[in-house]
Amino acid sequence: MVRIPLKKMTSVKEAMKMRGKHVRILKVEDNFLYDKIFSVVLTNYEDTQYYSEISIGSPPQTFKVIFDTGSSDFWVSSSQCDPIDSTSGKIPFHNRYDASKSSTYKMNESEFIIHYASGWVEGFLSQDPGEIPPAFSSGFLNPQIGGMKVTQLLLEVIALSLIPFGLTQFDGILGLGYPEQARSRITPVFDNIMAQGVLKEDVFSNYYNRSSGKNGGEQILGGSDPNYYQGTFYYISTSRPHFWQIQMQGVTVKFYVLSCKDGCTAVDHKGTDSEVVISKVVVPFRSAPLPANAIITQKYFVKCEQKKKLLNISFNFDGKDFTLQGSEYVLEASKRNDKMCMVAFHGKDIAKPVGPLWILGTTFIRKFYTEFDRNNNRIGFALAV
Repeated sequence: MVRIPLKKMTSVKEAMKMRGKHVRILKVEDNFLYDKIFSVVLTNYEDTQYYSEISIGSPPQTFKVIFDTGSSDFWVSSSQCDPIDSTSGKIPFHNRYDASKSSTYKMNESEFIIHYASGWVEGFLSQDPGEIPPAFSSGFLNPQIGGMKVTQLLLEVIALSLIPFGLTQFDGILGLGYPEQARSRITPVFDNIMAQGVLKEDVFSNYYNRSSGKNGGEQILGGSDPNYYQGTFYYISTSRPHFWQIQMQGVTVKFYVLSCKDGCTAVDHKGTDSEVVISKVVVPFRSAPLPANAIITQKYFVKCEQKKKLLNISFNFDGKDFTLQGSEYVLEASKRNDKMCMVAFHGKDIAKPVGPLWILGTTFIRKFYTEFDRNNNRIGFALAV
């Protein structure tokens, strides 16, 4: 089984808050929904907190990347991407891939541009072997392979939007979506791995550690770890070909159906930190009064001491409820003396044909260990330990 450690980092929004600013006050052009691309509109990188490290080239160059089920492209920042001057008040990008330092680099240079819902990246194609951390168990991997090496076309980014990519603490994105979602039309990394025939099962799963600290959990390629969950998986077939999308039959509080009574679309999405609710949905609580110096956003806040008193919220899939308690959907305060805590629900209008939909982010995945099954086109949930 290929185990990839996940680590926690400060999100863009938290980083800006610590600097006394908020991303919404910065002016950025071209941060728009482009061409109604379903694969990228789901990604909210401003909230991302989990990353893993991979290496590219010979000798290896290490990068922090986000594993993202909402997209399929693989890119890292290029050495040809001019660093943002920190003296101007902007935050510099981090590790950058330098093709001139790799003996295995092969030139391609086909140009690309990818527009996301909250930003864009631009660059050209390159080819260089990449390496995912070695397997700690050979159960899901051919014995002769000590680590997962993949010769992969990658996207070298030479220009990007300040929000969110110029402010992030990660260096690139590794998409785990279907090939049909790839804006670059390049075979995604996981499909490339599947074609090698080295995995016992064409599935991947992810576990998020619910305790605080930098140990964020694990991304597992080729199977699931029974030590991370209780009971068995409950599988829901995907409702749209070539997308990690499922149908939800209701969102309830006690016996009241608040939303999705006639069914609606849900996306189980690692790569965002919160449940995203379309703005017309009735939310079962009101935002508590904020202190005068609070940052005003489209988020909901409650008094931290009241999180255990909030009502349970259940999501129904194929007749089975998956329930979050108040203490599970109220995010920890960034400082211990904070009196107000943010709720992991916020509104976002997503136009047709993509929306309306619910996005189940890492708050949901922390409680329910999730398996993505490419062979059977289904998503499985199990109660995480």
